[in-house]
Amino acid sequence: MKSVPPLRTLLVLGRVADLPAVWSNCLAGWWLGGGGNYWKLPFLLLGASALHLGGAFLNDAFDAESDRLRRPERPIPAGKIAAPLVWRCGFCLLGAGICLLLFCGKTAAFAAVMLAVTIVLYNFSHQFFTASPWLLGACRFWLYVSAGAAGAWGLNGPAIFCGLALAFYVAGAELLARRKRAPRFKGLTPLPLLAAPVFLALLLNTGNFRRDALCIAFILFLWLARCLHHVFTGGEIHCARLAGNLLAGIVVVDWLAVAPQIPHLTSTLVFVALFAATKGLQIIAPTA
Repeated sequence: MKSVPPLRTLLVLGRVADLPAVWSNCLAGWWLGGGGNYWKLPFLLLGASALHLGGAFLNDAFDAESDRLRRPERPIPAGKIAAPLVWRCGFCLLGAGICLLLFCGKTAAFAAVMLAVTIVLYNFSHQFFTASPWLLGACRFWLYVSAGAAGAWGLNGPAIFCGLALAFYVAGAELLARRKRAPRFKGLTPLPLLAAPVFLALLLNTGNFRRDALCIAFILFLWLARCLHHVFTGGEIHCARLAGNLLAGIVVVDWLAVAPQIPHLTSTLVFVALFAATKGLQIIAPTA
């Protein structure tokens, strides 16, 4: 009888440190879609989690051969889990995620299918396709669409536009995290992509709503400044640390998307807790 892989192996393989940012996307899209429909929320969160875990498993499955040379500490090349099992688990989790999101409506289910397809395309191509960061951004966009469709108002403009802004942010974050060194003030093309959510927030919000958006935008600016100081000093980049910090920034981007529209205390408690959970899980089960 084959032994069950240790829990830590499964946590690392599933990149559970990314889950709070997935839940953050779900809550932001759901709020932008009008909230309500509380009975759909568990299906949304569980379905999105399954899709994320399935994508994470498949990422290691697709990369198993290259990881033997570049990252032998990953679970498959380290012999902690068999590759066929990872393949099976990955596709089963994607299927489970789609089935769960069927309970959130046809639009949410369609977006879940598109998300699953995009996940597979990214995992297959990210090592040789230079535009693959945009596929990673598209994954977050489809998650927003699915979450927005689960809200009482259904899918609407704010959910779509905020999903697009997040896609730009994620693409920019991935482009930066892939760099090994940052020449001072050169090659800063990804930086405007990171700022896309701020531009959108200022464009969509007016009056007191804009004031609230500016407060969260300032928090996002401070966090990005902390993440990217090596970009301006020309120092070596610790790719895993940079990727983790930019991932945590996704939670702040979601906070920026919804903060002007929901009670301040609610948004602060929810998104600060998710941000803290992201950083905590990065210590317990680092993704790289």
